[in-house]
Amino acid sequence: MFITGTDTSVGKTVIAAAITNLLKRKGHDVGVMKPLQSGGSEDVDFLLNQSGAKDDLSLVVPYNFKAPVAPSLAARLESVSIEIEKIKGACSELADKHEVVIVEGSGGIMVPVIEKGAGSYLVSDLIVDLDLPTIIVARAGLGTINHTLLTIDHAKKKGINIGGVIVNGYPDNPGQAEKHNPAMIEDISGVPVISVLPHVKIEGVALPEKLLSSLDPDRLEQLIS
Repeated sequence: MFITGTDTSVGKTVIAAAITNLLKRKGHDVGVMKPLQSGGSEDVDFLLNQSGAKDDLSLVVPYNFKAPVAPSLAARLESVSIEIEKIKGACSELADKHEVVIVEGSGGIMVPVIEKGAGSYLVSDLIVDLDLPTIIVARAGLGTINHTLLTIDHAKKKGINIGGVIVNGYPDNPGQAEKHNPAMIEDISGVPVISVLPHVKIEGVALPEKLLSSLDPDRLEQLIS
């Protein structure tokens, strides 16, 4: 399963970790992957902690860049050439080792991986090449309808199998926008909002039960079957 988002910092890592955690609780052998990491290894470390997997880091994170920027720029700054076959090979090897692999993308769905002008290779192209069902993580507040519908529209045009939308960071005291956004996204796009997750504070490596209980593990199992 591929986890993408409407933007950076929408909670992809937390959601990927929560899904990993729940599927593991259901008895699945779960591997994790972040093909393109920029700005440190915190995300990968967090995912590995939730999965308990002991896979070689060269498979889990084929490209790990220092600068917290788009993968294409990060690669250019380090004079690295990103090879898609390397990512596909790593994903395939992890799939051979595990029953389920959760793959977290970088930033939003149209973030450039390899820049070639109008023919640039984007995160969405990587999703297509990996041929994985995809969950879109979206914000809860004002502006998320536009961002989420644009993400869904692009994914549909690419032929991506969208498993659903997860709205993340829902406040304890929602305003009118937060109250209506999930239903409006589902109604306009025709894509199900499979979970609305509360705003939680992550401390250390523990995931709050409040967050985990807001995800339906049976629904997740359907998406990976």
